[in-house]
Amino acid sequence: MKGDVMQTDATQIHRARGWQLGDLLHRSAARVPHKTALVFRGQSESFAELNAAVNAAANALKARGIVKGDRVALFSHNNRAFVVLRFALARFGAITTPVNFMLNAEDVAYILDHSGACTLIAEDTLCPTADAALAAMGTNLPKFAIPHSGAVVPDDWEPVANLLDHPDPSEVWVDISPDDPIQMMYTSGTESRPKGALLSSGALYAQYVSCIVDGEMTADAVSLHCLPLFHCAQLDCFLTPDMYLGVTSILHDKADAAEMLAAIEAGGVTKLFCPPTVWIALLRHPDFDARDLSSLTAGYYGASIMPTAIIEELSRRLPQMRLYNFYGQTEMAPVATILRPEDQLRKLGSAGRPALNVETRVVDDDDNPVPVGAVGEIVHRSPHLILEYYNNPEKTAEAFKNGWFHSGDLGRMDADGYLYVVDRKKDMIKTGGENVASREVEEAIFHHPDVAEVAVFGVPHPTWIEAVTAVVVPKPGAEVSADALMTYCRDHLSGFKSPKHIEITDQLPKNASGKILKRELRQDYVALFEAAS
Repeated sequence: MKGDVMQTDATQIHRARGWQLGDLLHRSAARVPHKTALVFRGQSESFAELNAAVNAAANALKARGIVKGDRVALFSHNNRAFVVLRFALARFGAITTPVNFMLNAEDVAYILDHSGACTLIAEDTLCPTADAALAAMGTNLPKFAIPHSGAVVPDDWEPVANLLDHPDPSEVWVDISPDDPIQMMYTSGTESRPKGALLSSGALYAQYVSCIVDGEMTADAVSLHCLPLFHCAQLDCFLTPDMYLGVTSILHDKADAAEMLAAIEAGGVTKLFCPPTVWIALLRHPDFDARDLSSLTAGYYGASIMPTAIIEELSRRLPQMRLYNFYGQTEMAPVATILRPEDQLRKLGSAGRPALNVETRVVDDDDNPVPVGAVGEIVHRSPHLILEYYNNPEKTAEAFKNGWFHSGDLGRMDADGYLYVVDRKKDMIKTGGENVASREVEEAIFHHPDVAEVAVFGVPHPTWIEAVTAVVVPKPGAEVSADALMTYCRDHLSGFKSPKHIEITDQLPKNASGKILKRELRQDYVALFEAAS
Protein backbone atom coordinates (compact mmCIF):
# COMPACT_ATOMS: atom_id res chain seq x y z
CA MET A 1 0.00 0.00 0.00
CA LYS A 2 1.02 3.57 -0.62
CA GLY A 3 2.82 4.95 2.39
CA ASP A 4 3.36 1.48 3.85
CA VAL A 5 7.16 1.56 3.58
CA MET A 6 9.26 -1.11 5.23
CA GLN A 7 11.76 0.38 7.68
CA THR A 8 15.18 -1.15 7.16
CA ASP A 9 17.16 -1.97 10.28
CA ALA A 10 20.28 0.24 10.22
CA THR A 11 22.30 -2.59 11.73
CA GLN A 12 21.61 -4.76 8.69
CA ILE A 13 22.75 -1.97 6.39
CA HIS A 14 25.95 -1.61 8.42
CA ARG A 15 26.55 -5.35 8.17
CA ALA A 16 26.11 -5.36 4.41
CA ARG A 17 28.44 -2.37 4.07
CA GLY A 18 30.99 -3.69 6.57
CA TRP A 19 34.39 -2.07 6.31
CA GLN A 20 36.11 -3.04 9.52
CA LEU A 21 39.37 -4.79 10.27
CA GLY A 22 37.52 -7.96 11.22
CA ASP A 23 36.09 -8.24 7.69
CA LEU A 24 39.45 -8.24 5.97
CA LEU A 25 40.58 -11.84 6.52
CA HIS A 26 37.02 -13.18 6.12
CA ARG A 27 36.82 -11.71 2.60
CA SER A 28 40.21 -13.06 1.59
CA ALA A 29 39.14 -16.50 2.82
CA ALA A 30 36.00 -16.28 0.68
CA ARG A 31 38.03 -15.20 -2.34
CA VAL A 32 41.03 -17.57 -2.12
CA PRO A 33 40.06 -20.21 0.48
CA HIS A 34 42.63 -22.85 -0.47
CA LYS A 35 45.63 -20.56 -0.96
CA THR A 36 48.34 -20.69 1.71
CA ALA A 37 47.89 -17.71 4.01
CA LEU A 38 50.47 -18.21 6.74
CA VAL A 39 53.60 -20.31 7.25
CA PHE A 40 55.15 -20.36 10.72
CA ARG A 41 57.87 -22.78 11.82
CA GLY A 42 57.17 -24.99 8.83
CA GLN A 43 53.42 -25.26 9.49
CA SER A 44 51.15 -23.91 6.74
CA GLU A 45 47.48 -23.04 6.80
CA SER A 46 45.13 -21.81 4.11
CA PHE A 47 43.06 -18.65 4.25
CA ALA A 48 39.98 -20.74 5.01
CA GLU A 49 41.77 -22.52 7.86
CA LEU A 50 43.18 -19.30 9.28
CA ASN A 51 39.77 -17.62 9.09
CA ALA A 52 38.15 -20.54 10.94
CA ALA A 53 40.84 -20.31 13.64
CA VAL A 54 40.15 -16.59 14.00
CA ASN A 55 36.43 -17.23 14.37
CA ALA A 56 37.02 -19.87 17.04
CA ALA A 57 39.30 -17.56 19.01
CA ALA A 58 36.82 -14.69 18.70
CA ASN A 59 34.04 -16.87 20.10
CA ALA A 60 36.31 -17.95 22.95
CA LEU A 61 37.25 -14.37 23.80
CA LYS A 62 33.61 -13.29 23.75
CA ALA A 63 32.72 -16.22 26.00
CA ARG A 64 35.27 -14.87 28.51
CA GLY A 65 33.32 -11.63 28.71
CA ILE A 66 35.49 -9.44 26.49
CA VAL A 67 33.35 -6.93 24.62
CA LYS A 68 33.62 -4.18 22.04
CA GLY A 69 35.95 -1.42 23.23
CA ASP A 70 37.89 -3.56 25.74
CA ARG A 71 41.67 -3.34 25.51
CA VAL A 72 43.55 -6.64 25.29
CA ALA A 73 47.36 -6.58 25.57
CA LEU A 74 49.49 -8.83 23.32
CA PHE A 75 53.00 -9.20 24.75
CA SER A 76 54.86 -11.53 22.47
CA HIS A 77 57.39 -12.16 19.74
CA ASN A 78 56.00 -13.03 16.31
CA ASN A 79 54.04 -16.26 16.21
CA ARG A 80 50.84 -17.75 14.84
CA ALA A 81 48.88 -16.98 18.01
CA PHE A 82 49.66 -13.26 17.68
CA VAL A 83 48.21 -13.20 14.15
CA VAL A 84 45.10 -15.22 15.05
CA LEU A 85 44.33 -13.20 18.18
CA ARG A 86 44.84 -9.85 16.50
CA PHE A 87 42.19 -10.65 13.89
CA ALA A 88 39.95 -12.42 16.44
CA LEU A 89 39.81 -9.33 18.67
CA ALA A 90 38.94 -7.17 15.67
CA ARG A 91 35.96 -9.41 14.84
CA PHE A 92 33.98 -8.02 17.75
CA GLY A 93 35.57 -4.62 18.22
CA ALA A 94 37.98 -5.26 21.07
CA ILE A 95 41.07 -3.05 20.87
CA THR A 96 44.30 -4.94 20.25
CA THR A 97 47.12 -3.35 22.28
CA PRO A 98 50.52 -4.75 21.28
CA VAL A 99 53.30 -4.39 23.86
CA ASN A 100 56.99 -4.18 22.97
CA PHE A 101 58.61 -7.44 24.13
CA MET A 102 61.85 -5.59 24.96
CA LEU A 103 60.27 -3.47 27.69
CA ASN A 104 61.04 -4.00 31.35
CA ALA A 105 58.36 -4.63 33.97
CA GLU A 106 58.01 -0.95 34.89
CA ASP A 107 57.36 0.07 31.28
CA VAL A 108 54.94 -2.83 30.73
CA ALA A 109 53.08 -1.83 33.90
CA TYR A 110 52.71 1.72 32.58
CA ILE A 111 51.15 0.52 29.31
CA LEU A 112 48.82 -1.97 31.00
CA ASP A 113 47.67 0.68 33.47
CA HIS A 114 47.40 3.54 30.98
CA SER A 115 45.51 1.46 28.41
CA GLY A 116 43.17 -0.03 30.99
CA ALA A 117 43.82 -3.50 29.57
CA CYS A 118 41.28 -6.07 30.75
CA THR A 119 43.22 -9.15 29.63
CA LEU A 120 46.89 -9.96 29.11
CA ILE A 121 48.20 -12.50 26.58
CA ALA A 122 51.96 -13.12 26.77
CA GLU A 123 54.43 -15.62 25.42
CA ASP A 124 55.94 -18.07 27.90
CA THR A 125 59.37 -16.40 28.25
CA LEU A 126 57.70 -13.05 29.03
CA CYS A 127 55.37 -14.29 31.75
CA PRO A 128 57.80 -13.35 34.58
CA THR A 129 58.10 -9.79 33.25
CA ALA A 130 54.32 -9.57 32.91
CA ASP A 131 53.82 -10.87 36.46
CA ALA A 132 56.32 -8.32 37.78
CA ALA A 133 54.41 -5.58 35.94
CA LEU A 134 51.11 -6.67 37.45
CA ALA A 135 52.69 -6.85 40.91
CA ALA A 136 53.97 -3.30 40.50
CA MET A 137 50.44 -2.22 39.60
CA GLY A 138 49.02 -4.07 42.61
CA THR A 139 46.44 -5.81 40.44
CA ASN A 140 45.79 -8.95 38.46
CA LEU A 141 44.20 -9.67 35.10
CA PRO A 142 43.04 -12.75 33.24
CA LYS A 143 46.29 -14.12 31.79
CA PHE A 144 46.93 -16.44 28.85
CA ALA A 145 50.37 -17.85 27.98
CA ILE A 146 51.56 -18.57 24.43
CA PRO A 147 53.92 -21.61 24.28
CA HIS A 148 56.50 -19.87 22.10
CA SER A 149 59.87 -21.06 23.42
CA GLY A 150 59.05 -24.01 25.68
CA ALA A 151 59.69 -22.08 28.89
CA VAL A 152 57.99 -23.14 32.11
CA VAL A 153 54.79 -21.16 32.64
CA PRO A 154 53.54 -20.28 36.15
CA ASP A 155 50.48 -22.24 37.25
CA ASP A 156 48.20 -19.21 37.35
CA TRP A 157 48.58 -18.59 33.62
CA GLU A 158 45.95 -20.23 31.42
CA PRO A 159 47.19 -21.87 28.19
CA VAL A 160 46.32 -19.84 25.10
CA ALA A 161 45.20 -23.13 23.54
CA ASN A 162 42.01 -22.70 25.57
CA LEU A 163 41.24 -19.77 23.27
CA LEU A 164 42.70 -21.07 20.02
CA ASP A 165 41.09 -24.52 20.26
CA HIS A 166 37.57 -23.29 20.99
CA PRO A 167 35.04 -25.64 19.33
CA ASP A 168 32.84 -22.96 17.73
CA PRO A 169 34.23 -21.64 14.40
CA SER A 170 31.01 -19.83 13.43
CA GLU A 171 31.24 -16.30 12.07
CA VAL A 172 31.34 -13.49 14.62
CA TRP A 173 29.93 -10.09 13.77
CA VAL A 174 29.47 -6.98 15.88
CA ASP A 175 28.27 -3.61 14.58
CA ILE A 176 31.46 -1.56 14.35
CA SER A 177 31.77 1.83 12.68
CA PRO A 178 34.84 2.61 10.55
CA ASP A 179 35.63 5.29 13.14
CA ASP A 180 35.35 3.04 16.18
CA PRO A 181 38.77 2.37 17.82
CA ILE A 182 40.18 -1.05 16.94
CA GLN A 183 43.93 -0.88 17.70
CA MET A 184 46.18 1.02 20.08
CA MET A 185 49.89 1.28 19.34
CA TYR A 186 52.18 2.84 21.91
CA THR A 187 54.76 5.28 20.61
CA SER A 188 58.40 4.58 21.36
CA GLY A 189 58.48 7.00 24.26
CA THR A 190 61.17 9.45 23.16
CA GLU A 191 59.54 11.91 25.55
CA SER A 192 58.79 11.16 29.20
CA ARG A 193 56.22 8.43 28.58
CA PRO A 194 54.91 6.60 25.49
CA LYS A 195 51.55 7.73 24.13
CA GLY A 196 48.68 5.45 23.16
CA ALA A 197 47.98 6.06 19.46
CA LEU A 198 44.34 5.02 18.96
CA LEU A 199 43.50 3.82 15.44
CA SER A 200 40.22 2.94 13.75
CA SER A 201 39.41 0.37 11.06
CA GLY A 202 38.81 3.23 8.62
CA ALA A 203 42.28 4.66 9.25
CA LEU A 204 43.91 1.26 8.82
CA TYR A 205 42.04 0.47 5.60
CA ALA A 206 42.97 3.86 4.11
CA GLN A 207 46.59 3.19 5.01
CA TYR A 208 46.50 -0.34 3.52
CA VAL A 209 45.21 1.07 0.23
CA SER A 210 48.02 3.64 0.15
CA CYS A 211 50.61 0.92 0.82
CA ILE A 212 49.18 -1.40 -1.82
CA VAL A 213 48.84 1.22 -4.56
CA ASP A 214 52.05 3.19 -4.07
CA GLY A 215 54.02 0.15 -2.91
CA GLU A 216 52.87 -1.71 -6.05
CA MET A 217 51.82 -4.75 -4.02
CA THR A 218 50.15 -7.68 -5.78
CA ALA A 219 48.39 -10.88 -4.70
CA ASP A 220 50.92 -13.20 -6.36
CA ALA A 221 53.73 -12.23 -3.97
CA VAL A 222 55.38 -14.41 -1.33
CA SER A 223 56.28 -12.26 1.67
CA LEU A 224 58.76 -12.81 4.48
CA HIS A 225 57.87 -11.08 7.77
CA CYS A 226 60.70 -10.95 10.32
CA LEU A 227 60.39 -7.63 12.16
CA PRO A 228 58.19 -7.43 15.28
CA LEU A 229 54.43 -7.42 14.81
CA PHE A 230 54.04 -5.21 17.89
CA HIS A 231 55.43 -2.47 15.63
CA CYS A 232 53.11 -0.85 13.12
CA ALA A 233 55.57 -1.10 10.21
CA GLN A 234 55.60 -4.90 9.95
CA LEU A 235 52.01 -5.33 11.13
CA ASP A 236 50.22 -2.63 9.16
CA CYS A 237 52.42 -1.91 6.14
CA PHE A 238 53.10 -5.52 5.21
CA LEU A 239 51.44 -8.42 7.08
CA THR A 240 47.89 -7.05 7.09
CA PRO A 241 47.97 -5.62 3.54
CA ASP A 242 49.21 -9.07 2.49
CA MET A 243 46.25 -10.70 4.25
CA TYR A 244 44.00 -8.15 2.52
CA LEU A 245 45.38 -9.08 -0.92
CA GLY A 246 45.56 -12.82 -0.31
CA VAL A 247 49.37 -13.05 -0.30
CA THR A 248 51.24 -16.01 1.19
CA SER A 249 53.07 -14.81 4.30
CA ILE A 250 56.08 -16.56 5.84
CA LEU A 251 56.45 -15.46 9.47
CA HIS A 252 59.68 -15.57 11.48
CA ASP A 253 59.93 -14.74 15.16
CA LYS A 254 63.04 -12.60 14.74
CA ALA A 255 65.24 -10.94 12.12
CA ASP A 256 68.16 -13.38 11.93
CA ALA A 257 70.21 -12.67 8.78
CA ALA A 258 71.23 -16.28 8.10
CA GLU A 259 67.68 -17.57 8.58
CA MET A 260 66.24 -14.80 6.43
CA LEU A 261 68.62 -15.46 3.54
CA ALA A 262 67.90 -19.20 3.71
CA ALA A 263 64.13 -18.55 3.76
CA ILE A 264 64.29 -16.29 0.70
CA GLU A 265 66.01 -19.04 -1.26
CA ALA A 266 63.90 -21.94 0.03
CA GLY A 267 60.53 -20.20 -0.14
CA GLY A 268 60.95 -18.23 -3.34
CA VAL A 269 60.30 -15.05 -1.38
CA THR A 270 59.49 -12.11 -3.64
CA LYS A 271 58.90 -9.35 -1.10
CA LEU A 272 60.78 -8.23 2.02
CA PHE A 273 60.67 -5.32 4.43
CA CYS A 274 63.66 -4.43 6.61
CA PRO A 275 64.77 -1.30 8.44
CA PRO A 276 68.17 -0.07 7.24
CA THR A 277 70.07 -1.84 10.05
CA VAL A 278 68.70 -5.22 8.92
CA TRP A 279 69.39 -4.57 5.23
CA ILE A 280 72.95 -3.77 6.26
CA ALA A 281 73.16 -7.01 8.27
CA LEU A 282 71.97 -9.00 5.24
CA LEU A 283 74.50 -7.34 2.93
CA ARG A 284 77.36 -8.01 5.33
CA HIS A 285 76.43 -11.65 6.04
CA PRO A 286 78.74 -14.26 4.43
CA ASP A 287 75.69 -16.13 3.06
CA PHE A 288 74.48 -13.16 1.03
CA ASP A 289 76.38 -14.14 -2.12
CA ALA A 290 76.03 -17.89 -1.49
CA ARG A 291 72.20 -17.89 -1.52
CA ASP A 292 69.97 -17.66 -4.58
CA LEU A 293 68.10 -14.41 -3.97
CA SER A 294 66.86 -13.99 -7.53
CA SER A 295 63.20 -14.37 -6.52
CA LEU A 296 63.37 -11.19 -4.44
CA THR A 297 61.82 -8.54 -6.68
CA ALA A 298 60.41 -6.04 -4.13
CA GLY A 299 62.31 -4.62 -1.18
CA TYR A 300 61.03 -2.07 1.31
CA TYR A 301 62.73 0.00 3.97
CA GLY A 302 61.60 2.44 6.62
CA ALA A 303 61.58 2.99 10.40
CA SER A 304 64.77 5.07 10.08
CA ILE A 305 66.75 6.81 7.35
CA MET A 306 68.65 4.59 4.88
CA PRO A 307 72.24 5.69 4.17
CA THR A 308 72.59 6.56 0.50
CA ALA A 309 75.62 4.26 0.22
CA ILE A 310 73.41 1.29 1.15
CA ILE A 311 70.78 2.24 -1.44
CA GLU A 312 73.52 2.25 -4.05
CA GLU A 313 74.90 -1.08 -2.83
CA LEU A 314 71.47 -2.75 -2.86
CA SER A 315 70.94 -1.53 -6.41
CA ARG A 316 74.23 -3.15 -7.48
CA ARG A 317 73.93 -6.43 -5.60
CA LEU A 318 70.19 -7.05 -6.09
CA PRO A 319 69.60 -5.46 -9.50
CA GLN A 320 66.29 -7.30 -10.01
CA MET A 321 64.81 -5.88 -6.79
CA ARG A 322 62.61 -2.79 -6.93
CA LEU A 323 63.22 -0.74 -3.78
CA TYR A 324 60.69 1.41 -1.92
CA ASN A 325 61.09 3.78 1.03
CA PHE A 326 58.07 4.03 3.37
CA TYR A 327 58.30 7.10 5.61
CA GLY A 328 55.85 7.92 8.37
CA GLN A 329 55.14 7.35 12.03
CA THR A 330 52.85 5.41 14.34
CA GLU A 331 50.23 8.16 14.32
CA MET A 332 49.91 7.83 10.51
CA ALA A 333 49.16 4.10 10.78
CA PRO A 334 52.10 4.53 9.76
CA VAL A 335 52.75 5.55 6.11
CA ALA A 336 52.90 9.20 5.03
CA THR A 337 55.19 9.32 1.98
CA ILE A 338 56.66 6.73 -0.37
CA LEU A 339 59.77 6.89 -2.56
CA ARG A 340 59.32 4.59 -5.52
CA PRO A 341 62.00 2.49 -7.25
CA GLU A 342 62.57 4.80 -10.22
CA ASP A 343 63.44 7.61 -7.81
CA GLN A 344 65.82 5.77 -5.44
CA LEU A 345 68.98 6.93 -7.22
CA ARG A 346 67.49 9.99 -8.93
CA LYS A 347 66.30 11.40 -5.60
CA LEU A 348 68.91 9.98 -3.22
CA GLY A 349 68.04 10.66 0.40
CA SER A 350 64.41 11.54 -0.29
CA ALA A 351 61.42 10.13 1.60
CA GLY A 352 59.36 10.44 -1.58
CA ARG A 353 56.02 12.06 -2.24
CA PRO A 354 52.78 11.87 -0.24
CA ALA A 355 51.06 8.50 -0.47
CA LEU A 356 47.69 8.13 -2.20
CA ASN A 357 45.55 9.11 0.81
CA VAL A 358 47.90 11.72 2.29
CA GLU A 359 48.46 15.45 1.97
CA THR A 360 51.84 16.66 3.27
CA ARG A 361 53.32 20.12 3.77
CA VAL A 362 56.42 21.68 5.30
CA VAL A 363 55.53 24.65 7.50
CA ASP A 364 57.02 27.28 9.78
CA ASP A 365 56.22 27.76 13.47
CA ASP A 366 52.95 29.50 12.53
CA ASP A 367 51.92 26.64 10.21
CA ASN A 368 52.52 28.68 7.06
CA PRO A 369 54.06 26.75 4.12
CA VAL A 370 57.77 27.47 3.74
CA PRO A 371 59.42 28.11 0.34
CA VAL A 372 60.80 25.27 -1.77
CA GLY A 373 64.06 24.05 -0.23
CA ALA A 374 63.49 25.72 3.15
CA VAL A 375 63.45 23.62 6.33
CA GLY A 376 60.31 23.43 8.44
CA GLU A 377 58.12 20.99 10.31
CA ILE A 378 56.46 18.20 8.32
CA VAL A 379 52.67 18.14 8.77
CA HIS A 380 49.97 15.87 7.32
CA ARG A 381 46.26 15.58 6.60
CA SER A 382 45.02 12.03 6.00
CA PRO A 383 42.34 9.48 6.89
CA HIS A 384 45.29 7.32 8.03
CA LEU A 385 45.58 9.39 11.17
CA ILE A 386 44.90 8.33 14.74
CA LEU A 387 41.62 9.23 16.40
CA GLU A 388 43.52 10.64 19.38
CA TYR A 389 46.23 10.01 21.91
CA TYR A 390 44.35 7.88 24.40
CA ASN A 391 43.56 9.73 27.64
CA ASN A 392 45.82 12.61 26.61
CA PRO A 393 43.71 15.51 25.30
CA GLU A 394 46.54 18.04 25.70
CA LYS A 395 48.94 16.14 23.45
CA THR A 396 46.13 15.42 21.00
CA ALA A 397 45.24 19.11 20.72
CA GLU A 398 48.90 20.05 20.33
CA ALA A 399 49.46 17.50 17.57
CA PHE A 400 46.33 18.47 15.60
CA LYS A 401 46.52 22.24 15.90
CA ASN A 402 45.21 24.24 12.93
CA GLY A 403 43.78 21.13 11.33
CA TRP A 404 47.12 19.47 10.50
CA PHE A 405 48.91 16.65 12.25
CA HIS A 406 52.31 17.85 13.41
CA SER A 407 54.89 15.09 12.95
CA GLY A 408 57.75 16.53 14.99
CA ASP A 409 60.04 15.89 12.02
CA LEU A 410 61.93 18.61 10.19
CA GLY A 411 62.14 18.47 6.42
CA ARG A 412 62.20 20.29 3.12
CA MET A 413 60.44 19.88 -0.22
CA ASP A 414 62.20 20.15 -3.55
CA ALA A 415 60.68 21.75 -6.66
CA ASP A 416 59.25 18.39 -7.77
CA GLY A 417 57.36 17.86 -4.51
CA TYR A 418 59.72 15.26 -3.04
CA LEU A 419 60.16 15.35 0.72
CA TYR A 420 63.57 15.23 2.39
CA VAL A 421 63.59 14.51 6.12
CA VAL A 422 66.27 16.64 7.73
CA ASP A 423 65.94 15.42 11.30
CA ARG A 424 63.62 14.95 14.23
CA LYS A 425 63.14 18.29 15.93
CA LYS A 426 64.74 16.82 19.01
CA ASP A 427 67.71 15.48 16.99
CA MET A 428 68.69 18.83 15.51
CA ILE A 429 71.98 19.76 17.19
CA LYS A 430 72.41 23.40 18.11
CA THR A 431 76.14 24.01 18.38
CA GLY A 432 77.80 27.43 18.66
CA GLY A 433 74.69 29.19 17.40
CA GLU A 434 74.41 26.96 14.31
CA ASN A 435 71.96 24.16 13.55
CA VAL A 436 73.48 20.83 12.53
CA ALA A 437 71.32 18.00 11.18
CA SER A 438 72.57 14.74 12.66
CA ARG A 439 71.59 12.93 9.46
CA GLU A 440 73.94 15.04 7.33
CA VAL A 441 76.88 14.15 9.57
CA GLU A 442 75.86 10.47 9.61
CA GLU A 443 75.75 10.39 5.80
CA ALA A 444 79.27 11.84 5.58
CA ILE A 445 80.73 9.35 8.07
CA PHE A 446 78.86 6.43 6.53
CA HIS A 447 80.65 6.99 3.21
CA HIS A 448 83.95 6.08 4.88
CA PRO A 449 84.78 2.61 3.50
CA ASP A 450 85.41 1.07 6.95
CA VAL A 451 82.17 2.23 8.64
CA ALA A 452 79.26 -0.20 9.09
CA GLU A 453 76.97 1.91 11.30
CA VAL A 454 76.98 5.36 12.84
CA ALA A 455 74.83 7.45 15.16
CA VAL A 456 75.29 11.20 15.58
CA PHE A 457 73.73 13.23 18.39
CA GLY A 458 74.33 16.27 20.53
CA VAL A 459 75.57 16.33 24.12
CA PRO A 460 75.95 19.27 26.50
CA HIS A 461 79.13 21.34 26.07
CA PRO A 462 80.27 24.30 28.23
CA THR A 463 81.35 26.39 25.24
CA TRP A 464 79.32 25.22 22.27
CA ILE A 465 76.07 24.51 24.24
CA GLU A 466 75.87 21.21 22.36
CA ALA A 467 78.71 19.25 20.83
CA VAL A 468 78.33 17.05 17.76
CA THR A 469 79.18 13.52 18.89
CA ALA A 470 79.41 10.31 16.84
CA VAL A 471 79.45 6.64 17.85
CA VAL A 472 80.74 4.38 15.07
CA VAL A 473 80.64 0.62 14.45
CA PRO A 474 83.38 -0.49 12.00
CA LYS A 475 82.78 -3.12 9.33
CA PRO A 476 83.83 -6.66 10.34
CA GLY A 477 87.59 -7.00 10.12
CA ALA A 478 88.15 -3.29 9.55
CA GLU A 479 90.41 -1.24 11.77
CA VAL A 480 89.65 2.44 11.94
CA SER A 481 90.62 4.93 14.63
CA ALA A 482 88.67 7.85 16.00
CA ASP A 483 91.47 10.20 14.94
CA ALA A 484 91.32 8.94 11.36
CA LEU A 485 87.58 9.46 11.28
CA MET A 486 87.92 12.95 12.75
CA THR A 487 90.31 13.83 9.93
CA TYR A 488 87.90 12.31 7.41
CA CYS A 489 85.03 14.41 8.77
CA ARG A 490 87.03 17.62 8.61
CA ASP A 491 87.77 16.84 4.95
CA HIS A 492 84.12 16.25 4.11
CA LEU A 493 82.17 18.56 6.41
CA SER A 494 82.20 22.19 7.47
CA GLY A 495 84.14 22.76 10.67
CA PHE A 496 81.10 23.40 12.87
CA LYS A 497 79.45 20.19 11.59
CA SER A 498 82.42 17.95 12.31
CA PRO A 499 82.14 15.85 15.49
CA LYS A 500 83.90 17.11 18.58
CA HIS A 501 84.16 13.50 19.73
CA ILE A 502 84.02 10.11 17.99
CA GLU A 503 83.68 6.84 19.85
CA ILE A 504 84.39 3.41 18.29
CA THR A 505 82.15 0.59 19.54
CA ASP A 506 81.05 -2.95 18.70
CA GLN A 507 77.31 -2.23 18.49
CA LEU A 508 74.71 0.49 18.79
CA PRO A 509 71.66 0.24 21.07
CA LYS A 510 68.52 -0.54 19.05
CA ASN A 511 64.91 -1.30 19.69
CA ALA A 512 63.16 -4.39 18.35
CA SER A 513 62.22 -2.66 15.10
CA GLY A 514 65.85 -1.84 14.35
CA LYS A 515 65.79 1.85 15.24
CA ILE A 516 68.96 3.17 16.84
CA LEU A 517 68.15 4.44 20.33
CA LYS A 518 69.76 7.86 20.36
CA ARG A 519 68.14 8.71 23.68
CA GLU A 520 70.24 5.96 25.30
CA LEU A 521 73.38 7.27 23.63
CA ARG A 522 72.64 10.79 24.87
CA GLN A 523 72.26 9.43 28.38
CA ASP A 524 75.48 7.41 28.12
CA TYR A 525 77.51 10.40 26.92
CA VAL A 526 75.76 13.26 28.72
CA ALA A 527 78.80 13.92 30.94
CA LEU A 528 81.36 13.57 28.14
CA PHE A 529 82.48 17.22 28.20
CA GLU A 530 81.97 18.00 31.89
CA ALA A 531 85.72 18.05 32.49
CA ALA A 532 86.05 20.86 29.94
CA SER A 533 83.85 23.22 31.99
